[in-house]
Amino acid sequence: MNSQARGGTRWRRFAVTMVPTVAATAAIGIAVSQGALAASFSVSGQEFKVSTPELVNTDGFVQYGGVVETPRGPRPVAVSAFNSATIKDLCQSVVIPTPIGNVSIKLNAGGDPRRPVEARNLFIDLNQVQADAEFTNMDIGVSVDATTKGPQPVGPTVPGSFAQQADRATLTDVEQTALATSAGTFKLNGLRMSVHRGTNECF
Repeated sequence: MNSQARGGTRWRRFAVTMVPTVAATAAIGIAVSQGALAASFSVSGQEFKVSTPELVNTDGFVQYGGVVETPRGPRPVAVSAFNSATIKDLCQSVVIPTPIGNVSIKLNAGGDPRRPVEARNLFIDLNQVQADAEFTNMDIGVSVDATTKGPQPVGPTVPGSFAQQADRATLTDVEQTALATSAGTFKLNGLRMSVHRGTNECF
C-alpha cells in the first residue's frame, strides 16, 4: 500500500472486499426510477462479467457486505454504491445455457472517450473484482449505519457492521463478476449488443 497523503490512497490489485467496482445489468438499457436499489428485485443468481479500462467517481461511494436471495439460496456479496460514475469502453457479457448449448450475450458502450457511459445512484452486488484503484479521503472500518459519502446502504445489513467510504474513486483495468446491478439512471452512449453461440466473454 502506497499512502500518498492523509486524503489519498492507492491500492494495486486490491481484494474484492476492499475495492468498489462497476457492472451493467443483464437487461441493460432501462432507466430505473431514481433511487433504485440493488436488493429490490429477485436475483437469478447467475454471474455476469464486466470490464472497463476506467471508471471515475467524483461525488462519493460506499461499500459494505450484504446477502442476495437467489433460487439456489442466499449468497454473500460486496455491495458497492456510487452517487455517480462515468465509465469508458464498457463491456458486459453473460453466458446462458440453452437446449442448443451455451449462448453468449455481449454488450458494449462508451467506446468513444468523449461519450462515456454515465450512471447515477449505482448499486452493484459483486463477488469478484480485479482492478487498480485510487481513493480520496478514504474511511475504512466505518459502521455501515454511519456512512455519509455515498448512497445510503440498502438491503439486508448487520447493524454496526464493517463498511468503507470515500469522497472520490478512480478504477482502471477493471475485470469483475457480479450477480446484480441497479441504477437510478444508466446512459449507454454508443450501445452495441451481439449474440454468440458458445462462450464469448469480456475476459
